[in-house]
Amino acid sequence: MPHSFSFYNTLSRKIDDFVPREEGKVSMYTCGPTVYHFAHIGNIRTYIMQDALIKALEYCGYDVKRVMNITDVGHLSSDADTGEDKMLAGAKREHKTVMEIADFYTKAFFKDFDAVGNKRPDVIEPATNCIPEFIHMVETLLEKGYAYVAGGNVYFDTSKLEDYYVFSSAIEKEELQVGVRDDVEEDTAKKNKTDFVLWFTKSKFEDQALKWDSPWGVGYPGWHIECSCISMKHLGEYIDIHCGGVDNIFPHHTNEIAQSESYLGHEWCKYWFHSNHLNDRAGKMSKSKGAVLTVSVLQEKGYDPLVYRFFCLQSHYRKPLEFSFDVLDNTVTAYNNLVKKVEGLIASDDALKAADKNLESFLNTVRSSADVDKAVLKEFEDKFADAISNDLNTSMAVTLLYDVFKADTNASTKLAIIDSFDKVLSLDLIGHALADDSADIDPELEAYIKDAIERRAAAKKAKDFATADAIRDELLTKGVEIKDTREGVKWTLV
Repeated sequence: MPHSFSFYNTLSRKIDDFVPREEGKVSMYTCGPTVYHFAHIGNIRTYIMQDALIKALEYCGYDVKRVMNITDVGHLSSDADTGEDKMLAGAKREHKTVMEIADFYTKAFFKDFDAVGNKRPDVIEPATNCIPEFIHMVETLLEKGYAYVAGGNVYFDTSKLEDYYVFSSAIEKEELQVGVRDDVEEDTAKKNKTDFVLWFTKSKFEDQALKWDSPWGVGYPGWHIECSCISMKHLGEYIDIHCGGVDNIFPHHTNEIAQSESYLGHEWCKYWFHSNHLNDRAGKMSKSKGAVLTVSVLQEKGYDPLVYRFFCLQSHYRKPLEFSFDVLDNTVTAYNNLVKKVEGLIASDDALKAADKNLESFLNTVRSSADVDKAVLKEFEDKFADAISNDLNTSMAVTLLYDVFKADTNASTKLAIIDSFDKVLSLDLIGHALADDSADIDPELEAYIKDAIERRAAAKKAKDFATADAIRDELLTKGVEIKDTREGVKWTLV
């Protein structure tokens, strides 16, 4: 039986206990990138928090299947079906074909996606692979009376729904309705301001690069329909969790629900998980501001991508997070200190110090060690599961990581706990410690530490506790912390 799990459900506007349709199994859909430009670090924050959610669910005993789309057609520069196709704009900007742009930026996206420790989705589907599915859904919506043809395009008729603004409170609905009425680029073919395009024809753009035959003429799909069809293609008529950024809530996810449930005739997705914005001091990160700050750019500046992941995990996913290089520099220091602590754990234990430093071999040594205190390991794993299953409290999970180093237990147990936590945190502290050249403790320092421990033992035996305490303090000034344990005196670098 999986561990109980709860998180904030945007649809119910409260923290809900998560109950999947099939016990122990989770079907999840996450909105992928529009591959017309690089994904900035704000986009990547969303994918880091989704990755943490997936790994947290798996840590708690669920089997997760995740599907993600790649938007390579149909996403206009305005989410309200106006402006230029983003893919076409990217092709014009760089004097390439649309598919060359899609291929280049898809690869760039996954380079950064992988670098921050994310696990790739089980299914990744470009929108251009699914044109027959899009056409079939549009035909069905027309047959059911939820769509209409006007000006050559096919529109979804939002007036046929009892509640279009499913994510919004009464006050928010009023505000959204005002916003829709004030849309400066009015599409006169729409019956209602909130209607949205399911299929565009040449009446919209004569120069569209990607287009297909359809019952309504040569054209291409609207942006919103792809997520509905791709999720149904791979996950069936029901999904448990749909993920995205808060900017997807309206109109994208609102429109997904409208067309999906009208097409299916039943509820489509019960739980919606949204991550908040990453801001800089000028406001929300955006591709429209000029130069795009990406994970690859951070790497070029000398930052480890996992430091950026650590920065994101220390904040709650539902809170806006402000980025600055000063804060990132502080995060580098904190991350490196954790790596040094892991190095100290390894160096403090003769068996660990002698173990094969290949990461997998080393972790197998830790996991199979008879020195691991199973009771302490379980105690920390239970606390960790409680934290991550409580609205994905990654900041509390990071706090527990710090608590591991303070725990009154041996180095093997601490490393086993850190290894366990990393199934979700994915910070690779042990890997970094093993790879760090400084993991080999200076022989002179090691000899000094052993001598000091022996001098302290002799002082304690002579009941000269003042000298023993002085030696402990002396070691601390050298960055060495010692602890008296059942297995003898253990030391770590601090």
